Amino acid sequence: MKLSEMQQALAGLAAVSFRLPDGTALPAHFHVTEVGLVTKHFIDCGGVERRETVANFQLWEAGDYDHRLAPQKFLHILQLSARILGPQDLDIEVEYQQATIGKFGLAFDGRDFWLTPKQTACLAQDACGIPNAAFALPQLSVAGCMPGGGCC
Repeated sequence: MKLSEMQQALAGLAAVSFRLPDGTALPAHFHVTEVGLVTKHFIDCGGVERRETVANFQLWEAGDYDHRLAPQKFLHILQLSARILGPQDLDIEVEYQQATIGKFGLAFDGRDFWLTPKQTACLAQDACGIPNAAFALPQLSVAGCMPGGGCC
């Protein structure tokens, strides 16, 4: 989900709710504790330099059970963060505490925002020496991708 899509969705809501990928609703008393710009500058296993930039929201819950974040307040937070996020219509990444900090994508179904699973991937598949069909996770061991096997 892009920032513009979230802003448009918030403008039409009476209440803000988030759901985990399994359908569990986040407690209604959640807080948005951070909105930030996260840039990842890295080299993939094929030696290609890459950059990824996202708008990052951190969701958190405390013991203030009467707290509710109204859509208008959330929009105001996004307006304040514009000087940090800049003019780009960035993809949104959400952090939410579970057993460790989980990182999620974001989707909207017309009523609820859904934290969507994020997956790792090899960005230099041609450098790994594994046929493209072997990149499905259940097939990695069949393809011989193991330590020292030349795969990323």
